[in-house]
Amino acid sequence: MRQGIGAVWIPVVILAAFVVLVYLGMWRGWRRRARKHDLPPLEPVSGTGAEPMLEASGRYFGTTVTGDWLDRVVARGLGARSGCRLSLFPDGLEVHRAGTSYRIPAPALVGARAARGLAGKVVPPHGLLVVTWRHGDYVLDTGFRLTDLSVPHPAMAGSPSDNSVATSATGAMPSSRSTARSPAEVT
Repeated sequence: MRQGIGAVWIPVVILAAFVVLVYLGMWRGWRRRARKHDLPPLEPVSGTGAEPMLEASGRYFGTTVTGDWLDRVVARGLGARSGCRLSLFPDGLEVHRAGTSYRIPAPALVGARAARGLAGKVVPPHGLLVVTWRHGDYVLDTGFRLTDLSVPHPAMAGSPSDNSVATSATGAMPSSRSTARSPAEVT
C-alpha cells in the first residue's frame, strides 16, 4: 500500500508549527517577565586592580525578589544562569559573568546566607550562597553555587565596609529567615 507524499509531510509540518508556537510563547513570556521588574541599570564593574578580600568561582544561579524564592528577576540580564567569579572588596561585591558583569556597592549589601535553593532550583543543604542586596525599589536575593574558594567555606555575611566576613570549618553560614516558603519547607 503506497501513501501519497502529503500523508508523510502533513504531520511533520503540523509538528514543526507546534514547536514554533511553543518557542514563541516562551519568548513572549520571558520578555513579559523582564518588564515586570523595572530595575535601574546595574553598576558596572570598577576594575580598580585592588586586591579583593575574598574571591570565589562558581555558578550564578539567578536573582529573585527577597521573600519569594520563585520570583525570578530577568531584567538587566539577571535571569540567565552562567559561570561566574565573585570578588569581595571593602567597597562592594563584584560579580563577573559572561555578558552581564556588575558591582554591588557595600551600602547596598544587606547580608549573605546559605540556602538550599533559589529561582526554582534546589541543591543540597548549604549548597548556595545567597547574597541579599538593594537595587532601586527592590531588595533582591542572588544565588551562587561556589566551587573554587580562596578561603575555606566563606560566608560573605554582613557589610564589607566593616570587614565582617564570617567563615566556618563546618560550612555552616549565617542564615536569615523570610516569610516565604523555602525549598527546605517544600520538601
